[in-house]
Parts: sequence; C-alpha cells; structure tokens
Amino acid sequence: MPQAQSMPAVTPIEDRGYAHPEVLVSTDWVSQHLNDPMVRLIESNEDLLLYDTGHIPGAVKVDWTNDLNDPLVRDYIDTDQLQRLLRSKGINKDTTIVFYGDKNNWWATYAFWVLQLFGIGRVRLMDGGRLRWIDEGRTLTNDAPSYSPGNIVVGRRNDAPVRAFRDEVLEHVTRSGQLVDVRSPEEFRGERLHMPDYPSEGAVRGGHIPGAKSIPWARAIDPDSHTFRPATELRQLYEKENGLRRDAETIAYCRIGERSSHTWFALTYLLGFDAVRNYDGSWTEWGNGVRLPVEKP
Repeated sequence: MPQAQSMPAVTPIEDRGYAHPEVLVSTDWVSQHLNDPMVRLIESNEDLLLYDTGHIPGAVKVDWTNDLNDPLVRDYIDTDQLQRLLRSKGINKDTTIVFYGDKNNWWATYAFWVLQLFGIGRVRLMDGGRLRWIDEGRTLTNDAPSYSPGNIVVGRRNDAPVRAFRDEVLEHVTRSGQLVDVRSPEEFRGERLHMPDYPSEGAVRGGHIPGAKSIPWARAIDPDSHTFRPATELRQLYEKENGLRRDAETIAYCRIGERSSHTWFALTYLLGFDAVRNYDGSWTEWGNGVRLPVEKP
C-alpha cells in the first residue's frame, strides 16, 4: 500500500462554485464506490505501462493510443468499435463511468472528451487523478478485474459540438474568435517544436495560431493537491486575466489534443462556457500545414 503523505485540505467539490460539479467525483467518493456494480473505474494514462504497476481496485484500463484511435486513419474509432470496447469492460446502459489517470488527468480528460463525441452522458472524472489517490496512501492492486460483457448502446458519433477541424479553426481565426493555446510558454513562443518525450510528433514550424491566448493547461490545477482550482480562481485566470467570454465560441489546442482536452473540460464543465471545442489536430497539424498562418510574439 502506498505511504500516505500530508495532503493539503481541499474545498469539497460541491462548494467550489463550478457550473457542473456533478462531473467531478472525489477520491473519497471513489473509495466509497469501489464495490458498486453501477460504477466502472477506468484508468487512462500517458504511461501505457503504469496501470500494470498498480491501479485502483476494480479499475479497468483503456489504452488511449490502441483502444480509442483508428489503427489506420488519423481519427478516433467509430460507434461499433467504441460500443465493443465499452461492453468488453462490463459497462451497461446505466453504468456510471469514472475516468482517472496520470499527469493530473491529461489522458483521462482526453478519453472523457472522446466519449462526448458519441454523446455518452454518465461519465465522470476523479478529481486529483492517480497521483492524489497515491499521495493519500490509498490502496492499489495488480489484480486485473474481469467483468461480464455489458449492454451499453453507443449512439452515432457527432463531432460538431466539441471538436474543431483545421479549416474551421482557420475560419475562426479570420473572425478573431477566442483561441486558447494550452502548451508551455516555450512552445507558444516557438522556442520548442515538440515536447522532449515526443520528438516524432513535432512540427516543422514553431509559434502559435494567430490571435491565440497563451494559458498553459496546468494553471487550472493546484500543484499541491492535484485538484482543479475553485471557480473563482479559474474565472480570474481565464476571464479576468485573459479576457475570455463565456458566451463566445472558444477553441482550445495544444500539440496533439490531450492537454487541450483538459482545458476544454475546465471551461465547459467547471466554468460553464457555452461553446468550447477541442482542436485535436493541434500544433502537430497546424505547424506542418502549407500556408497556414503562424504567429510569434
């Protein structure tokens, strides 16, 4: 069992002023529902081997790369493929799905976002992710659970409400629409073309999409507790410091869409922005696109 650390107290989720607090659950809530047949925990990590080193009891693994991506086309799996995947995890029509993962839930929010392409509603995120669970000294196991096939029915995929494509982003730029670049300041300034661990996913040009605000995704997280900051602090960051409007269409992007899904989650569910889309092509596509406009400070 992990050794518990002295963790800073956090305000209960329901008292943080979020627009939709119901999409977040605490580690306490998860601990109380470990044996709840109506709840399915899913761990989704950047580190694909991490689950096997120990995971929350009863949690199943979703390998974001191999499970949610089409093996040939640069796109996500279709309705039938997702339905088979979720059923194989024992997920039923009335199951509440709870995602969590490493990197303060980068890849957990990415998986959450992919499910929203299909309109799946009973999806939650464990606030603080895997790291908070471990820091609190809670139980991990190496036992892989086995569940009977589920009966969930996945609807037709509809990308439009939450996903932006390159040409749509270009049109958004011409309208001076709200754009959020959630990468590091170095990436935004064009000083680094890729993240150190992903040299093959870089772009041939550095910089950012014209008009984008630089708001690194991690600023939405309390670094000590690993949980989302309360709504007052998030409004200070996004609305007051950077001038974003909740009633304006917003597009977030990063390098390949994983960090920007985290910001998409914060803006959509925690602050209640009306229309936020994730540009998952992100800088890997834009920075390699012929004649696409690039800006540097």
